[in-house]
Amino acid sequence: MTAASSMPAEFTVKLTDVDDTERLGAVLAASLPDGIVVFLQGQLGAGKTCLVRGLLRALGHKGAVKSPTYTLLEEYSLAGREIIHFDLYRLTDPEELDLIGIRDYFNGKACCFIEWPQRGEGYLPVEDLVIQLSVDGNGRLARISARSETGVILLQSIQPGLGQQFG
Repeated sequence: MTAASSMPAEFTVKLTDVDDTERLGAVLAASLPDGIVVFLQGQLGAGKTCLVRGLLRALGHKGAVKSPTYTLLEEYSLAGREIIHFDLYRLTDPEELDLIGIRDYFNGKACCFIEWPQRGEGYLPVEDLVIQLSVDGNGRLARISARSETGVILLQSIQPGLGQQFG
């Protein structure tokens, strides 16, 4: 067993407000490996796009970040990285993903963040990390689960930052 695989595969963090959610995105950005696939789950308004916004801003994005609900995806080139933000909420049939060449984005280089991944079932690769956001009083809970060795390594690298940021 490697050191990475002996680490816990799940971690939960309390997010008290929008700033915390964006801060979680920034913590992820600091350790993001190329080619990672992250599934973002949670009800409407849970903070999925807010988390991606924090990640993009930490990588140097200055403009607005909105959910690509109608376009299905937004591409960003930042800090020498390719970040793809998908929102599959309005997808009516997973086969529509073939029309946008979905498989081309999972090239081992681009970091892909996918909202509503269950709507693309059968057309998406296996996820490395799942971030489940849920409402918790006035804040949110983020349950981060590793689903691959890459995910475990990322979770291991961000845990110290989570502890410092969210105590």
